[in-house]
Amino acid sequence: MPTRRATALLLLLTVLTGCAREGGREADPGSVPSRTTAAPVPSADKTDSAWVQLMIPMDEQAVALLDMAAEKPAGPRLRAWAARLRTDQVAELAELRGLRTRMGLPDTDLHEGHDMPGMVTAEDLRNARASGGAAFDRLLVTQIHDHLRQSEQVSRSETTAGSGAEARARARELVAVRGKQLASLTSLCAGRAADVPEPFACPSDHPV
Repeated sequence: MPTRRATALLLLLTVLTGCAREGGREADPGSVPSRTTAAPVPSADKTDSAWVQLMIPMDEQAVALLDMAAEKPAGPRLRAWAARLRTDQVAELAELRGLRTRMGLPDTDLHEGHDMPGMVTAEDLRNARASGGAAFDRLLVTQIHDHLRQSEQVSRSETTAGSGAEARARARELVAVRGKQLASLTSLCAGRAADVPEPFACPSDHPV
């Protein structure tokens, strides 16, 4: 729905603006800095910048969680699915980082420590490290599903509200990819995937 997409984008821009203000507070009028350094001027508007600077940490945190699926006692079908998704996310990160560079944006994480919708948090990662078996499977499926769904929604907003041709094109690609990834996870939970015979049952209370 347009209203839902607009709300997601508004949240994205509000948080990013707050991050920027926290990272760049005005100097005390009574103090005289010894040296000033001009910040690079981004070549994109705020919407494009906000989208790129949110998508990168979202993917980075998701990859950190997916890494654990290769070591934790997750079911074999879930491990295989997580490994494929990790490969896709790493490739996506490389493209987004390249886009960030071409847009003249800094490589700092403006959302570090923030509990954003769809973001795998530091607490989530700690819980994942401490869990195993069905508990880890439940956490992995829940957090990655939320990551895929939220990043799809935010990217869909970028396709209509952004102004940069390259950023909007990349967002359109990402929306299409996310649709396939979410469908794959749904099939996995329903036990319809054909790559590995053992079924994996998602938690009954999971939204997929």
